[in-house]
Amino acid sequence: MIRRRHILILAAVPALGMLSWAVARAQDAPRISTGFVAHTLCSATFVSGVDPDQTFAETMAAMPGVGLIGWALGYSIDRDRREVTGTLLGLSRARARYSDGFGCRMVHDDAAAEAWPLPAEHPRRPLLPDIAGPAPVEARSPELQRALDHAFAEPEQPPRHTRAIVVLKDGRVIAERYAPGVGIDTPLLGWSATKSVMSALTGILVRQGKLALDLPAPVAAWQDSADPRHGITVDHLLRHTSGLAMGSSLSASLASTVAPVNRMKYIEPDMAGFAEAAALDTPPGTAWNYHDGNTVILSRLIRDAVGGDAAAVLRFARSELFDPLGMRKVTLEFDATGTPEGSSQMLAPARAWARFGQFYLDDGVVGGKRVLPAGWVERSVTPTAGVWVGIGAGFWTNRGASFGATFRRSRGWSADSFYASGTFGQYVVVLPSQRLVIVRFGISGDRGDIEGVSRLVAEVIAATSED
Repeated sequence: MIRRRHILILAAVPALGMLSWAVARAQDAPRISTGFVAHTLCSATFVSGVDPDQTFAETMAAMPGVGLIGWALGYSIDRDRREVTGTLLGLSRARARYSDGFGCRMVHDDAAAEAWPLPAEHPRRPLLPDIAGPAPVEARSPELQRALDHAFAEPEQPPRHTRAIVVLKDGRVIAERYAPGVGIDTPLLGWSATKSVMSALTGILVRQGKLALDLPAPVAAWQDSADPRHGITVDHLLRHTSGLAMGSSLSASLASTVAPVNRMKYIEPDMAGFAEAAALDTPPGTAWNYHDGNTVILSRLIRDAVGGDAAAVLRFARSELFDPLGMRKVTLEFDATGTPEGSSQMLAPARAWARFGQFYLDDGVVGGKRVLPAGWVERSVTPTAGVWVGIGAGFWTNRGASFGATFRRSRGWSADSFYASGTFGQYVVVLPSQRLVIVRFGISGDRGDIEGVSRLVAEVIAATSED
């Protein structure tokens, strides 16, 4: 009896610890919820130019558990100030404001939300050839047409809400379709597909000798060799094996509002500073935990390596990546310190996302010029050891024997395929053996319509296999 009592007491200790942690974090939930609403609808309204009411309804429907408080969430849009305010029970809780060239960012105080000076525009001639003309490309075969029909068809549950599909074969668009209100020039939020773009910018800096993959990351707070975080490398940040205790970014749901990573995104003005101050859950390189803090820290390293402010980041990204690839109408969004919110906040038209996928299909070479280091793409898609989802260093991968890779291959994805992925169903799928890139964006249920997207991939492969 005494032994059993001791066991119960010992079992209760971690449970009580988790309960006290959850209670402490619960006070953040209203500000995180309203911050999410404000920022998401600010980007939708002032960058994408899509219907904010529709975006709000579809986003709420795609998030498990949000129905419990969705009735209490609201928002208002001030088009003169270019600002969105998220509310809970009618009370103002969070604001996000748009500024030209930099998209939307959270307003922590009016001074921090002042507009930054824009870098001078010096667009370079694209090295990647044109992928299509000025009008949407009709599917060139009945089989491709049916594949798009299926991908846009709305099931009873969960919601699909496909917004855009672009299919490239040999670098040319062979089929595309858009939902009402969305077109070839509509910038679409990549959510976590943005992480793959940050990986590419990191690769360019590695090629230039400004960052190193396997040395301690140059984070000022970690430079003491006695600090257990000193051993975190850029590769750990890319693979989400840093060990930092920030919670998880694997799902968007009501429960996720208490994770420290979402306090970072919607409450903290210095996102990277908050993430860098986190303690370790596990020693660097020993365990996988996917969270946005890893990529936000990496984004700060990119910022500091190219000049230290938001304008410098835009100049670098445009001159080294966006312009050579012909990616137009791209918006990177930032926190109050000028660090790009590289975990989720890049918006670009579906064709621009397709150009990015083609860049990786071509091994980081554009117009005969090597932009990414030799071997970078291979390293990016090599599975991180022991990770069940199948993920590499900046891309999800269908190589290896992970549960995720095995599942996707069983649904028709090729074994060499890899993809950038964002919550709610953003996919930039690269299929090297088929010479295909498939972009699918939408606001789907929490699993991102993985079954529907897998059907799209399989049907596009079948429809183009004789080409």
